[in-house]
Amino acid sequence: MKLVSFLNGGREQVGLLLFNDVFVLKDLHPEIPSTMGSLLEHWSYYMKLAKEAEFILKNNPEMQKAGIPVRKIKLLAPVPYPGSLRDGYAFRRHVETARRNRGLDMISAFDEFPVFYFGNHSSVKGPGVIYCMEDHFEGLDFELEVAALICKPGKNIRAHDAGEYIGGLMILNDFSARQLQLEEMQLSLGPAKGKDFATTMGPWLVTTDELQTRHCPPPAGHTGDCWDLQMLARVDDSLVSSGNLSEMQWTFAELIERASYGVDLYPGDIIGSGTVGTGCFLELNGTNKLVDPNYIPQWLKAGETVELEVECLGTLKNTIKKEEDHFSILQLKKIIDDFTDKRYSPD
Repeated sequence: MKLVSFLNGGREQVGLLLFNDVFVLKDLHPEIPSTMGSLLEHWSYYMKLAKEAEFILKNNPEMQKAGIPVRKIKLLAPVPYPGSLRDGYAFRRHVETARRNRGLDMISAFDEFPVFYFGNHSSVKGPGVIYCMEDHFEGLDFELEVAALICKPGKNIRAHDAGEYIGGLMILNDFSARQLQLEEMQLSLGPAKGKDFATTMGPWLVTTDELQTRHCPPPAGHTGDCWDLQMLARVDDSLVSSGNLSEMQWTFAELIERASYGVDLYPGDIIGSGTVGTGCFLELNGTNKLVDPNYIPQWLKAGETVELEVECLGTLKNTIKKEEDHFSILQLKKIIDDFTDKRYSPD
């Protein structure tokens, strides 16, 4: 089942995507709530009703006339207001290559336990335009990822049980401002301003039952579901990245086990996979620079469109625009540095 959140008459609603049309779930069954947030409060019960409604809809041509073409609606993130956003670091190839490009050996701790950082769940957006400040364009990057939705509460969840806590998967783009990220992480804290301005998800949530035929075994010594799903990234229709979700070294189940250790997870929490190998310009630029020292790094620019495509999960499309406000915190830092130098100079 594919679920979407969208604007209908200016109101947020949750719908079912079928035959490239969107059907309001509440119209299909009056007991189903009108928003994804409310649906998540009793996920198992409402999903049972939704599946019954989907079955009836598939076999009723008259009901199908009520569908709204998906191209005509304003899609939101499938979960417009997630309770939290944890983004993992699960693809070994990405970590290994990024470290190699910086002249560093692969860190052994990566193979010992999964790790994640907290993103800004308040900046989650869906398909469409994202607005960036001037400083964000100093190394503006995409990150090709997949996210899992937590659909029921739990604490101290074991990896072998974690699959029942995953309601579905969706594409995630963890936009990054690399200059801001580089500066703040020198202080061994973050990423903060380098990441918190935009994370996009969508275009829809695909429930795990619909992905059963794409199951594949986890890496040796690991636990949890994996899926064989091709992942691609394009910038203005030019292919820049490709990988596969099956390349995750740490599974979503293992990320959930660590995230829930001593902590309650709630319906609506999001767990990101981290960047697939080759899945960002930071990694690609570093690799190209090793081959050709004269290579000019590529970063996202205002007006460009990023498309992340994952098999069975759809295509998440975002166009980048520049805010009219020219305020710069990078420039502010330089002003403070200049002031400090003058104030404490010997003369």
